[in-house]
Amino acid sequence: MESFIVKLPKLYTKVYNILDFGAKSDINFNNKKAIQEAIDCCSNNGGGLVLIPNGYYLSGPIQLKSNVNLHLDTNAYLQFTKSKEEYPLIFTEYEGQRRIRAISPIMATNCHDIAITGKGTIDGNGHLWRGIKKFKLTSKEWERCLKKSQYVIETKESSIWCPTKTYYEGVIKGEPDYNLDNALDIASDNYDVYRPVLVSLRHCDKVLIEDVTIQNSPAWNVHPIYCNDFTMRDAKIKNKFSAQNGDGIDLESCTNCEISNTIFEVGDDGICLKSGKNREARQIKAPTKNVWIHDCKVFDAHGGFVVGSEMSRGISNVLVENCTFSGTDIGVRFKSAMGRGGVVEDIIIRNIQMNNIINEAFIFTMNYVLVNIEDEHEHEEEIALDDIPEFRDIHMENIMVSSCDTAIKIQGLKEKPINNLTFKNIFVNANKENVISNAEDIHFDNVLINYEK
Repeated sequence: MESFIVKLPKLYTKVYNILDFGAKSDINFNNKKAIQEAIDCCSNNGGGLVLIPNGYYLSGPIQLKSNVNLHLDTNAYLQFTKSKEEYPLIFTEYEGQRRIRAISPIMATNCHDIAITGKGTIDGNGHLWRGIKKFKLTSKEWERCLKKSQYVIETKESSIWCPTKTYYEGVIKGEPDYNLDNALDIASDNYDVYRPVLVSLRHCDKVLIEDVTIQNSPAWNVHPIYCNDFTMRDAKIKNKFSAQNGDGIDLESCTNCEISNTIFEVGDDGICLKSGKNREARQIKAPTKNVWIHDCKVFDAHGGFVVGSEMSRGISNVLVENCTFSGTDIGVRFKSAMGRGGVVEDIIIRNIQMNNIINEAFIFTMNYVLVNIEDEHEHEEEIALDDIPEFRDIHMENIMVSSCDTAIKIQGLKEKPINNLTFKNIFVNANKENVISNAEDIHFDNVLINYEK
């Protein structure tokens, strides 16, 4: 693995208390104006610490600015509103492509030297935005949802509870053609279908998230994209198990990053690396590279450490070590599909403890979605070579799995098999035999799998 240095932001000590800008700890008072004025004043005067003191603060969406450290006292609780007026729709990038989304509760674009710190809590009020699949709830929880809203959509997979009529109608209607000049206007009546990520960081340099609890996101919790020198440490990232798209962190097309000593307990992927989706994304040369993840814990997520499925710009030079994954659907998860293109390579995963993994301890799959890429290739008879994704040179060492269903599943593509995976000093209790297809140079060194059934 190539060495790299993650630069921390330069933080200034001058304090800008939001109370001095008219903020109130009041369950019915919207502090958006006061918090934004404190941030703007802090940045315009050379930088400092914008203090959210102990208390409860309701706010509309805010924008961080350069040289600002948004700091929450230990018992500060910052909760965000949900309203059509405060959350206009925009075109942005989500799930690797240009998409319509509502603006995020916390945003930063083209900023440098920014931070979110302190031991307080940031709450995205995500339960007001999210639909919920019935199978993720107990019968009592489902009944509780129906008392709040009677809108339910029936699908082959599950009944889906909708929190509002506008959400329900938006799902039925579907997203408009993005090429229409009035696409945003068409979508606006159903704004809450276009759930935002809670913390959106775009094109930012030297970012720190430290100590804070970030929870209850409308979609993903934290989404750094096109950022350099990103650090997250000693944080807590939380969502209910039922939180659809409730990922912990999705690090996308970022360089020089460190995630450490952070606890993730979320409704979807815990720690996820991405780099855009399909041919459109590959027009931008922005891989995710130089990432160090260590001393983290992931509970009750879809995956502990995840790559993909959007990885079209490439992901490389990644070290994951000294982590614990407990109760996750999958432990280590690499996923992609035909059409993505891109290369995932030079990844080391070592010194990992896994417990009560519901499905696979390790999965590498190229058929995460069906071979269905009509959106970009509907008139083509053959898939271009650049559209075929590749996983290679991935090494796993010193990993113990106390229980799982299947230890290892590898499902490559015949056009470009998964290549050069190493499993060394791996000890697993599993129920089922490994599944391996379309893979080359798979090396097992001191791998012991005890089949319990």
